[in-house]
Amino acid sequence: MMDAVNLLELEQLARGVMDPAVFAYVAGGAGDERTMVDNRAAFARRRIEPRVLRGLGAVDLTADVLGGRLAMPVLVAPMAHQGLVHPQGDLGPARAAAAAGAGYCLSCLANHGLEEVAAAGAGGVLWAQLYPFRDEGQTREHIARAVAAGYGALVVTVDVQAYGLRERDIRAAAALDMGALTLPCVPLAAGRTEPIPAAEAGEHMKFDLSWDDVGAIVAAAPVPVVLKGIIAAGDARLAAECGAAGVVVSNHGGRQLDGVTASLDALPAVAEAAGDALEVYLDGGVRRGTDVLLALALGARACLVGRPISYANALGGAEGVAAALGMLRAEIENALLLAGCGSAAEVGPSIVGSAIV
Repeated sequence: MMDAVNLLELEQLARGVMDPAVFAYVAGGAGDERTMVDNRAAFARRRIEPRVLRGLGAVDLTADVLGGRLAMPVLVAPMAHQGLVHPQGDLGPARAAAAAGAGYCLSCLANHGLEEVAAAGAGGVLWAQLYPFRDEGQTREHIARAVAAGYGALVVTVDVQAYGLRERDIRAAAALDMGALTLPCVPLAAGRTEPIPAAEAGEHMKFDLSWDDVGAIVAAAPVPVVLKGIIAAGDARLAAECGAAGVVVSNHGGRQLDGVTASLDALPAVAEAAGDALEVYLDGGVRRGTDVLLALALGARACLVGRPISYANALGGAEGVAAALGMLRAEIENALLLAGCGSAAEVGPSIVGSAIV
């Protein structure tokens, strides 16, 4: 980790220490990986127009999210099977996020239980991802466990009608050893007494989700529900009608349908459609403090960061993730100061210049 000075450098460093099949699983995208690449390119297409002589000596990075407060406008994105990346799985990253004042969204397909990760991330903003299950009883039990463990929101991932065709995964599949990994966040179905093996994840997921399913989850959940995987403005309006509290503008890191609009490019229209009805977040391609600045300016309340955290976890567990979040925080603070913004909350579209086509 000491060799890295920014999050972009973590990928190459992690490549040197990770099992090649695990690296392919984390790093790869769908198809030709055009969307994965475009998530990063979208930030490069934007220009910042800073304001000067604001008399700023410090900035306020705090962000209010669904009743919680972050010390920086960043949450760790839900990432499945961190047990492949580090023996402590999500425990180290959850601990590091809480210490840094970043949020932590636990994957529904994590290799440690909801309660165990909640204890590791105690004191921080904790959200729990939900892939609704075919068995509605399992879905209700997952919601109840998450709420009892202290997760402040449910994040329903809605862009997995089927698994994306991730060709790096396909090539590496034979060498990817899920081994003894299990899914203790998935409630046991009738007749089961042992945690579900990781390789069986897809057998329990409900792929044919509808807006009626979302409405039922909102009705059953005593905490806010956020829909992750929204790209179209029309879907943001439907999310509000269903009673969702927020949306994450996301194309699943380019891991689902290749050729989908970059998350940052989709953000302004979704934010406009959401208005005051929904909290809006951005996921996809965030690597720099200036990326976070642009996302805030275009309508996001905070950003979710995925792959760099996984690489940092591989490089050093909790200490690696702490270092990564520290680098990102320093960059966000520097970006706000130099853009003339006194706080994350006051960042607005006036600092964004025309996109470069």
